[in-house]
Amino acid sequence: MTDTDSDPNLIQTDYEIGQDNIVTRIGPFGLDIHNPVFLISGLSIFAFVIGTLIFKDAAADAFPALRDWLTARFDWVFLTAGNIFVIFCIALIFTPYGSIRLGGPDAEPDYSYSGWFAMLFAAGMGIGLMFYGVSEPITHYSTSVAGDAGSAASWAPLAGAPGDQATSAALGMAATIFHWGLHPWAMYAVVALALALFSYNKGLPLTIRSCFYPLLGEKVWGWWGHVIDILAVFATLFGLATSLGFGAEQATAGLQAVFGLPATETVKIVLILCITGVATMSVLAGLDSGVKRISEINMILAALLLIFVLFVGPTGEIISGFFSSLLAYLGYLPELANPFGRADDNFRDGWTAFYWAWWISWSPFVGMFIARVSRGRTVREFIICVLLIPSLVCVLWMTVFGGTAIHQMINDGVTSVSDAALELKLFRMLELLPLSSITSFIGIVLVIVFFVTSSDSGSLVIDTVTSGGKTEGPVPQRVFWCVFEGLVAIALLIGGGLGALQAMAVSTGFPFTFVLLAMCWCIFQGLRTETR
Repeated sequence: MTDTDSDPNLIQTDYEIGQDNIVTRIGPFGLDIHNPVFLISGLSIFAFVIGTLIFKDAAADAFPALRDWLTARFDWVFLTAGNIFVIFCIALIFTPYGSIRLGGPDAEPDYSYSGWFAMLFAAGMGIGLMFYGVSEPITHYSTSVAGDAGSAASWAPLAGAPGDQATSAALGMAATIFHWGLHPWAMYAVVALALALFSYNKGLPLTIRSCFYPLLGEKVWGWWGHVIDILAVFATLFGLATSLGFGAEQATAGLQAVFGLPATETVKIVLILCITGVATMSVLAGLDSGVKRISEINMILAALLLIFVLFVGPTGEIISGFFSSLLAYLGYLPELANPFGRADDNFRDGWTAFYWAWWISWSPFVGMFIARVSRGRTVREFIICVLLIPSLVCVLWMTVFGGTAIHQMINDGVTSVSDAALELKLFRMLELLPLSSITSFIGIVLVIVFFVTSSDSGSLVIDTVTSGGKTEGPVPQRVFWCVFEGLVAIALLIGGGLGALQAMAVSTGFPFTFVLLAMCWCIFQGLRTETR
C-alpha cells in the first residue's frame, strides 16, 4: 500500500484505478448487478427471510438467546467503543482539522439549516423517539436503573437524599438521555464524516468501502471492500427492520387504543405492507421531492404534539426539568458510560448494550444519509451540529413526554402508564391530557410518518452501497430494497416478535463496531492529507 502521507492528492490520483466500480451495468429486471455486493447481500437476506418463515418456532427461541448472549458477553465492547466515538468527535472540534470544508474550500451547503436539521432528526431517531419517549423514562424511574430511590441515591449525590423521589426521577431521566444523546450521534457522525470526506474531498464513491482507502489501498476495490459493504448492508437492513417492527407494534397498539382495532399479527403485517408501499412512492420521488418533504412534514407534526404536551402538561416542571435533566445526565455520565460500573446487568445489557448495537447497525444508513445532505459544511460545524442539535432535541422530547408521565405518577398517583406495555405507554399518557383522541391520532400518524422516512431514506442508502456508490441507482433496484425491508420486518415479527428484531440488530451491530473503530483511524489519516 502506498504511503498516504507522501502526497496530499494521493487518493484522488489512485482512485482512477477503481473508476470502473461506479460504471452502471444494467442486468435482468433493471438491476445493477455488476457489483457482487448486491447479489450476495440480496440472496443472503432472501434466504434468511425464507428460513425464518419456514422454521418459525426454532427462530422464536434462537433469536432472543442470541441477543442475550451477545449483550451479556460483549457489553463492555459496545460501551468502550461508544466512549471512543464520543471522545474522537469532540477532539476533532478543537483541532485545526475542524476548519476543513466537506467538498472543498469553495463548497456551499446544499440545504438550509432548517431543511438540514429536519432530515438529520427524522432519519437519525425516527420511530424510536415515539416508542421510547414515554416508556423509557417511566421504566427507568420505576423499575429499571433507578429501581428505588435508595439505590438511585447511592449512584451520585446529585439530587435529594436517599429515598427521595426526585433522585430516582433525576437518574431515570439521566439514563434515558444517555441512550439518546451524545453517544448515538457520535456513532452517526463518525460514519457520516468518513463518507463525506472520502467522497466529496477525495473523489471516491459514496460507499462504506471508500472510507478504508488509507488502510487498505487498492484492496478496497476487491473482496475486502465487498465484505465491508456487505456488512454495511446487513447492519442497515436489520437495524431498519428493528425500527419498522417497533413502529408496527406501536401503531397497532395506538389503533387499538383509539379505534378498538385488534392488535393482531395480521394487522401488523398489513400495516407494514401499506407503509412500505407509501415509502416506495417516496423513494421513487427522490431525495428532494420525496424524503425531504416528508421529513419536514414529520417535523411540523412532531413539534405540534410536543408543544401541546408542554403547555397542557406540567409546564413549569418540564421547563425546569429540561435543565435539571441535562445536569443529571452530565453528573451521572461517567458512571453510566463505565463498561464495568455499578449499573445492574439489566440496564447495562438489556438497555445500553442493545441500544449501542442498534445505533451502530443504523450508522451506515444514517451516516450515509447525513453525508449526502451535508456537503459544504466545515468539519467543526458538521460535528457540533450533528452531535449537539439533535441531542438537545432528544433531551427536550424525553423531558416533555417522559417528564409528564413521571409527574402523573408522582403527583397524581397514576399507575396506568407504568403498568402498560412499552408500545402503549405513550397513548396511556396522552389519555390523561385534554383532547386525547386528537393527540393520540396525531401520535399514530407520527409513528407512521417516521416509519416512512426511515424506510425510504434507508432504501436510498442501501441502494447506494449495493450499486457501488452511485447516488442515483436504477429505479427497480431502489424499489427492491424498499420492499425487502418490509419483508424482513414481517419475517422477524412472525419468527419471534420484538426479541427477534432486537437480536438481529445486535448480531449485525457487533461486527460493525470494529468497522467504526477502524473508520476513526481512517478519518484521521484522510484529514491529515487535507491540511498539507
